[in-house]
Amino acid sequence: MNVIASRWLCCLLFVLVPALAAAVQDTPRGPIDARALTARLFAGAAPPPAWLDDGGARAREAVRLLRDASAHGLDPARYDADRLATRLAAGADDVAALALERDIGTAMLQYLADLHFGRVASGYRLPSDDAFDPVEHLRQALRTGRLAEAVDTASPQFPMVRRVEATLARYRALAAASPHWPDLPPLPAKRIEPGMRYAGTALVRERLRLVGDLDADTPAGDVYTPELAVAVRRFQARHGLAQDGVLGAGTLAALAVPPDRRVTQLELTLERLRWLPRPPQGRVVVVDVPAYRLWAFDGRDPAGQLLEMRVIVGAAARTPTPLFIGQMRYLEFNPYWNVPRSIEKAEIIPKLARDPGYLARNDMEAVSAAGQVLPDAAAAAALRAGTARVRQRPGPKNALGAVKFAMPNPMNIYLHSTSARELFTRSRRDLSHGCIRVEDPAALAQFVLADPARWDAGAVATALRPGRTVTVPLREPVPVVLFYATALTDREGRALFADDIYGLDEQLVQALRAD
Repeated sequence: MNVIASRWLCCLLFVLVPALAAAVQDTPRGPIDARALTARLFAGAAPPPAWLDDGGARAREAVRLLRDASAHGLDPARYDADRLATRLAAGADDVAALALERDIGTAMLQYLADLHFGRVASGYRLPSDDAFDPVEHLRQALRTGRLAEAVDTASPQFPMVRRVEATLARYRALAAASPHWPDLPPLPAKRIEPGMRYAGTALVRERLRLVGDLDADTPAGDVYTPELAVAVRRFQARHGLAQDGVLGAGTLAALAVPPDRRVTQLELTLERLRWLPRPPQGRVVVVDVPAYRLWAFDGRDPAGQLLEMRVIVGAAARTPTPLFIGQMRYLEFNPYWNVPRSIEKAEIIPKLARDPGYLARNDMEAVSAAGQVLPDAAAAAALRAGTARVRQRPGPKNALGAVKFAMPNPMNIYLHSTSARELFTRSRRDLSHGCIRVEDPAALAQFVLADPARWDAGAVATALRPGRTVTVPLREPVPVVLFYATALTDREGRALFADDIYGLDEQLVQALRAD
């Protein structure tokens, strides 16, 4: 038996016991412990080259890649990168070399698995046809000498991932260059407008320059100038704030967030992106809940992103929008709103008890289990008994507006238009009972119908006018991803940040620490 074969036989013995549970070759479908995979790495009739049989060049490249894990939003310490580098530089006898080779293999497998599947489990992720196997991926990289390429291709191949990683590098450098982020002085008035004096003007000016919203120097001093107000508008646009160019409490709070906190937000976004199924070759709608934004893409379109619009999401305190991946299957123009039982009990029944005319004034009606519309006089008792339900007729008062984008799911969550269009101008838009209200329903309808011959802009506009209820099935279901990220990067490379309205960032931070 030659030295390399002997070495790897011993290495297999090091990991055999923990690997027994993973003896089957099933593709991993979620966060995994790579210690259960290491035995497979150099097994078989044609094992790939070992880490140390080329003078250690492969091992040194692997350690370099592990030490660069932070570029992908992962912690090199998780892979013991520095200690592996020390052990590799020190050299070792045969027994220690066997352990080193085993540990490098385990670390690389864990790194690849984390890059692809994420570090923590999420019930939000759906099964997909993803056939990624960290063991085979690394075996092939060792055979071809393409370890760096293996790392790049293990990461989800979304354009957004690369953009967020580039933003992460910028904010990491900013955090290193400006580790001390001085407190901004309190505002002397409720709001600071151009021409007013503010003791923190110099700090605001420097902060805007550091984050890229102020292109050139402005006059020194404590006067808040029109030039600074223009830069503040850019900053406000990137942080989901009212773009008024005025220094108020919300803008000051966003300016006070230090770069290392932004680094954490970007790292959390990368983790969440790893939970998603691979991009479909077709149309997809993505709603980023805390950013109050919807994007629509077509994977077959070289331009990528096709639509962007504001949305209204579930209220944080009472009815947060659940995060899941649905399949939009049909549209309803001029829909009835079938009021959920929870809203009936919490809102409508108490209002009806105080005001017997409430249903009639709001274009609502009580409907029996057999589908009969009940007289208003009988509605309250039937609703209290649970033998009837409330629906709102199509029309200008209907909560769903002119169109419902249906994606059947147990939570009865869907997208829809709204008659309360003034709400889209608010900076904080967690205002709904859980469903998502969209700013431009006509454009979204045209996008998902994907039938220019039958459903051009004119046909959609006609269908949106008051009239009878019309159900239109989609030719192909459109995936709808209800996502949660408080940091993203747009196509122009601008960093976009949002408030953690549901407190999910801190929950994920704790889960990662416990992993």
